[in-house]
Amino acid sequence: MGCAISGLAAKSEFAEKTSEDAAAAAYPSEDQIQMIKDSWKVIRDDIAKVGIIMFVRLFETHPECKDVFFLFRDVEDLERLRTSRELRAHGLRVMSFIEKSVARLDQLDRLEALALELGKSHYHYNAPPKYYSVRPPMIPNSFELLFFVTSLMNQGYQEESARQRQLALSPKERPDKRNTAL
Repeated sequence: MGCAISGLAAKSEFAEKTSEDAAAAAYPSEDQIQMIKDSWKVIRDDIAKVGIIMFVRLFETHPECKDVFFLFRDVEDLERLRTSRELRAHGLRVMSFIEKSVARLDQLDRLEALALELGKSHYHYNAPPKYYSVRPPMIPNSFELLFFVTSLMNQGYQEESARQRQLALSPKERPDKRNTAL
């Protein structure tokens, strides 16, 4: 492909999980964590460029994903996307989140909390979990981290969805709010 990340590490059993399996993803093993850290070293020096490339390829291979991004959903010209400041900013935010995630691989409780919160915020962006496991072909299979994080994001999204449904119920309908008046 001509980019630094196209030839990274080989597949592992963790990377071969389907999107349905991602919901039940386990913590990465020590070997997987080391592979993730080694892969990130190759990518991190140019994360803004990688973020743009990642999203442009995502939209090329999965155009339905553009529907989630109101700023990009009507843009047909992918060249225009490559030079979009908004796409660059979003790509950088995503890559920065990945960088934070890699840094927290040795503190999985903190990584889990970070990913759950991201999933909850995606509920408010109206970005459903079906898009989380869709990834462009350029993301190396050694990026097991994405499977782990997206499964946690899905969990966070579901938790926030349930919380919002609970808030929408009237006080009488809420199972956790019993009428204690005599």
